[in-house]
Amino acid sequence: MNKFIAYCGLDCKKCDAYIATKNNDDELRRKTAEEWSRMNNVTILPEYINCEGCRTEGVKFHYCSELCPIRKCAMEKQLPTCGSCAELESCSKAAMVIANNDEALRNLKGG
Repeated sequence: MNKFIAYCGLDCKKCDAYIATKNNDDELRRKTAEEWSRMNNVTILPEYINCEGCRTEGVKFHYCSELCPIRKCAMEKQLPTCGSCAELESCSKAAMVIANNDEALRNLKGG
């Protein structure tokens, strides 16, 4: 599977944190921090917007590396992604993403 498909099925290469990191784009970091702060009702500073992908080596956005229940679960089960889990369709953790993102579910199912 493509190493830029996150444990949850999202495509890291389409994530603003990944794009801002790869392009060293401080304006995109600022916009992303504002948007994610609003969406999550927390303060996220632009300097926090750095990520090289959920399943790759390198820097990760703090939520993804330390708090994401989906990533933690897949890593504990030693799965490459949630797509390898027999409980994918009924998982409340994975549902946080796949219920609203058909592309993520397709990515997890391999196509």
